[in-house]
Amino acid sequence: MQKMMDMRDAYGEALAEIGADPRVVVFDADLSHSNKSDIFGAKYPERFFEAGIAEANMVGVAAGLSLVGFVPFVHTFSVFAVGRDYDQIRVSLCYQNANVKVVGTSAGLSDAHDGATHQSIDDVALARVLPNMTVVDPCDCVEARKAVKAVYEHNGPVYLRIDRMPVPFVYETMEDCDFILGKANVLREGSDVTIIASGYPVSLAVKAADQARKEGIGADVLDVHTVKPLDQKAIVKSAKKTGAVVTVEEHSVIGALGGAVSEVLGEDYPVPVKRIGVKDRFGESALDWNELLSAHGITVEAIVEAAKETVKRKKK
Repeated sequence: MQKMMDMRDAYGEALAEIGADPRVVVFDADLSHSNKSDIFGAKYPERFFEAGIAEANMVGVAAGLSLVGFVPFVHTFSVFAVGRDYDQIRVSLCYQNANVKVVGTSAGLSDAHDGATHQSIDDVALARVLPNMTVVDPCDCVEARKAVKAVYEHNGPVYLRIDRMPVPFVYETMEDCDFILGKANVLREGSDVTIIASGYPVSLAVKAADQARKEGIGADVLDVHTVKPLDQKAIVKSAKKTGAVVTVEEHSVIGALGGAVSEVLGEDYPVPVKRIGVKDRFGESALDWNELLSAHGITVEAIVEAAKETVKRKKK
């Protein structure tokens, strides 16, 4: 049975570890138990601040503290983390290149039972368009831990999204995961098609590549944990090798990973591209996250079929 772990637990533990630096301060918008920022709060109560349901104020205070040398991490659900306080993030963080880390949990469709109002299918697109913003979407608990350290060490605004539910381990150990902001990891190699994924769907992409190989299709799999800055070099290199690309994300297909990859390839090396994700619609309530992913076509089977389709398209 595949090992699983809640990415929020890994995140909270890693946040508490970097709390050894007295410059790190943590804010939460009345969701600290769900976001696991309460792990930091229990260890460093003097540097933990409950902002209440006032996300815009939280970002503004964090911006001010960053300008006097602190390293603030601010938390809420992903659907609120960028959308509800967008103007403050744009002007107070990105315009000033303030060293604040915005952390959104319950990302994508992972807050299945709360429905469309709590599902973040546009957060990456909103964050990605902002100058100076770095956007990180880790795939499992190992990568989430690595991401916390990397964004802490990075000087500038970051948006980090974390899923709500237990996810499978893509990387077995910390040593297995080379995490460098802006640099994709190659998880499988093949010459027929490139599968590019971010977040939880990376695990689906790996499974799809293994299944496709059984059917005679060799796939490169790229874990693009940093959607911005995008590893354009790795994407173009793989596209030149395979001639066909499939992107997979737990987000709208508009404006995030699929859009970013299409922009790069459209300018530098046009090849057939198939984007898998939420198709310009809202989510809905479901008892089970996997049921909701399946309803939106974010599955191993859909990735395999997309791989076959793009391989056929390049031969026309």
